[in-house]
Amino acid sequence: MKRVYSAADAVHCGWLKSVLDAAGIPCLLRNAYLGGAVGELPVNECWPEIWVLEDADVARAERLIREAEAPPAETPAWHCPRCGERIEGAFAQCWQCGATRDDSAG
Repeated sequence: MKRVYSAADAVHCGWLKSVLDAAGIPCLLRNAYLGGAVGELPVNECWPEIWVLEDADVARAERLIREAEAPPAETPAWHCPRCGERIEGAFAQCWQCGATRDDSAG
């Protein structure tokens, strides 16, 4: 068993644990409720931690955590095939005419 992640944000740790769970990696979330002990214990000792149960899964778990925390790839802007409006890359549908990025002009 090895600790693969620790942070002050319990919600973020819970989300990362769910990422590992979905990948079939057995893991534990420890210290989830230890925040109330801050002041009596050192702050970083109270942070939630994710522990992977099988040593063979550690490298894969660390890779999945890095991928999950990486910023999303930026999608370039596009022009609507129907009306020619410039649309930011985060959107898949034209705000002007309702066409999708994959619609053919026609």
